[in-house]
Amino acid sequence: MTAPSAGPLTAAEAARFGPDDRALAERTLAELESGLRTLPDKPEETTVSALRALWLLAAGTAVSPAGALTTALPVLDEAQRARLARFVARRLGGTPLAHLTERQRFMGLEMLAGPGALIPRAETEIVAHAAIDVARALAAEVAAPVVVDSCTGSANVAAAVAHAVPSARVFASDLSADAVALAERNIAHLGLAGRVQLRCGDLLAPFETPEFLGRVDLVTCNPPYISTARTTQMASEIAEHEPRLAFDGGPLGVRILQRLVAEAPRLLRRGGWLAFEVGLGQAPSVAKRLAQGGAYADVRT
Repeated sequence: MTAPSAGPLTAAEAARFGPDDRALAERTLAELESGLRTLPDKPEETTVSALRALWLLAAGTAVSPAGALTTALPVLDEAQRARLARFVARRLGGTPLAHLTERQRFMGLEMLAGPGALIPRAETEIVAHAAIDVARALAAEVAAPVVVDSCTGSANVAAAVAHAVPSARVFASDLSADAVALAERNIAHLGLAGRVQLRCGDLLAPFETPEFLGRVDLVTCNPPYISTARTTQMASEIAEHEPRLAFDGGPLGVRILQRLVAEAPRLLRRGGWLAFEVGLGQAPSVAKRLAQGGAYADVRT
């Protein structure tokens, strides 16, 4: 099945649906187009992908917006139509689509999503791709490269690395017990149990043991990097539904970044790598700090 090129339905769906079903789809799309305010950091959500995801959810199928574009829509019965109306109302009321469907696509993986952790963003795939490239190169040199993912959230980066590099030994942690609980569910959901080990603790503290000190090949992190003042200006959909802990990087937004840069060398073996995400405009100053500190070489942004 191909994604719809125009309107909410594919040609096959339009041919299969009756007049009432087609009218419901068009009416619901118009409702979303008039009231939905999508966020720039969630480009996967459009009015069409939102409609399709909510339609499928009403029918009992939970998929991400990306997955909804390639999943055939069923005809809804009266009870399912009522559920669709409730889901649309909640979405227009500000509940994130990923919290309704409990799904979000990341690096091709259908992740579980929920209020316990940051909803994975497409922009974080940049650091995930970089981490996978490094892990693959390491896997050609050592039998089982050790990867530590801090601030793991829903375990999206950790899961992506483990999925792409089967020989990697992946360990992940988060300060939030709620995030770790969601991460554990994700690891099981993705069939990665035994491949990713999870711990709860502050930044790299869970790995301050002889097993890891000086023995880690790659540290990855998507830390909080928004200044405390700016977190009060975030869209209500984010501020009211996603954990502030995942965004608040302190007065200047770099408190956790600075700690990460300072603490990671204790874990990394000689020649090991650190890969992490920074906020818009932060890369030059962070790269300069890395280059001047003496602990890092081959700094890339």
